[in-house]
Amino acid sequence: MKRIVKILLPILIIMLSVSIFMVLRASRPEQPPVSTKDRVWRVEVLEVVPQTLAPSLTLYGRVESPTLYKAAAPASSRVQTVLVREGERVEKGQLLISLDPRDFLPRVEQAQAEVAELEAQLNSERIRQSSDLEALEYERKLLELSNQGVERARRLQTKKLGSDSELDQARQELARQSLSLTSRKLSIADHPARIQALEARLQKAAAGLSQAELDFERSQVRAPYAGLVASVEVAEGDQVSDNRQLLSLYDPGSLELRARIPTPYLDELEQSLENGFPLIGFAGQPNRRIQLSLSRLAGEADPSGIDALFVIDQGSGLLRSGQILQFKLRRQPREGTLAVPYSALYGKDRAYKLVQGYMQGLQLETFGSYVTERGDELLLVRSDQLNTGDQLVITHLPNAMDGLRVEAVVNE
Repeated sequence: MKRIVKILLPILIIMLSVSIFMVLRASRPEQPPVSTKDRVWRVEVLEVVPQTLAPSLTLYGRVESPTLYKAAAPASSRVQTVLVREGERVEKGQLLISLDPRDFLPRVEQAQAEVAELEAQLNSERIRQSSDLEALEYERKLLELSNQGVERARRLQTKKLGSDSELDQARQELARQSLSLTSRKLSIADHPARIQALEARLQKAAAGLSQAELDFERSQVRAPYAGLVASVEVAEGDQVSDNRQLLSLYDPGSLELRARIPTPYLDELEQSLENGFPLIGFAGQPNRRIQLSLSRLAGEADPSGIDALFVIDQGSGLLRSGQILQFKLRRQPREGTLAVPYSALYGKDRAYKLVQGYMQGLQLETFGSYVTERGDELLLVRSDQLNTGDQLVITHLPNAMDGLRVEAVVNE
């Protein structure tokens, strides 16, 4: 009996447990079926409205001045006074630096003395020429008298009334007179050459005087035009050598900007210039706007591009020579373009538009940046796959793909 109980008891326990489990399962509440939904990504969109917009090109240029004036010492001297400082504005004719006049006045006086001496020699030569011309007539008369004396001495000797010594003396007198006349003629004939030599020496001395006076004038450095002092290289008391730079000055109104145009954009910009389209550049904030316009291209280029020279139409007072400036060059407008945030771009030329709640990929043609009137920088694009009224996705999604479920965010 005990053996039967040991066998049936576990079976009864198992059957009772199964019965309880079945009752509990049958009496549990009904659970609603679980439904799966696709995740919807919220994105910002831009309504496509094609326009004619001008792309811009970011360039970096260096401000320079073709009228930069560099004053140098005309000769070795000592700086007496320095009357300006770097960055000061000066007026035309204003004295800037004065060198010691004692280093220049002795040279001027020496040159003046040389000129006066040569002018006196020229006057003396002209007087001598006048005297030689007057003496020439007397020399000729004396020669004629000497000839007569020789003839008379010869006749007396023939008649045995004169001696040989008297004839010799007459002949000697004739020879001396002939030599004197020849010397006088030679002196007269040589007069133009002596005058020419003296005049050449006088011209040389006058040039030396002009140079000495010019050096003395340049020792007082004055502003050749109204401008801005770029640098001062010396101080009072400095000893400077010949051609040592003293200061530099430029006219702010003559400033230009030299910028490198990359080779890929060169043909486009040259074509714009040939078509008469003004290439304008902008920099700075609206209240401190700097406006530039392309004036000309440099005469030399290299594989990286070519330098372009821009004139500063507005805001030149905000710039200084040597300053590096970043600016936007407005290029020729493109039709059917759209200015979009850079976040709309995937890779180099891919974007997405919203079509019936799903993202659809498309290819873009990019033209560079576009700067709004507020100064915001956007990307200028165009695509044959975009039509007016389409919604371009401008939120950059890391998992963007064709067919991704999205929902446009309404910005209030």
